[in-house]
Amino acid sequence: MTPSRYRVIATHRSEYPDPIAFETGTLLHLGERYEGPEDWQDWYFCRTDSHPGGWVPLPLLELLEDGRARARERYTARELDTELGEQLVASRHLNGWLWCLREASGETGWVPEESLAGPAD
Repeated sequence: MTPSRYRVIATHRSEYPDPIAFETGTLLHLGERYEGPEDWQDWYFCRTDSHPGGWVPLPLLELLEDGRARARERYTARELDTELGEQLVASRHLNGWLWCLREASGETGWVPEESLAGPAD
């Protein structure tokens, strides 16, 4: 995805102050598949031996036969808290979320796609 500018149309606050993060090749314990009113498809609750868990998109997982998965790439579930009207730069789209940068502070994190309008000019 080519980086694009977006405008926040709905404030977002993370519910996960300690997001899961891991490196490529990390073995994960695969948990429940997300089911909710949002159209966020193929997210799984995963945990590592050192973290109690967080949501991970299926494209980043190599599913193994024993109820585990192997990370296809480095990942963090860090979300970016947003304010109405602010401008963000998104560089990746994944399962209904965008990886965004707040240029003013350099902060990065995932933001739900439905809370953004754009790409903004």
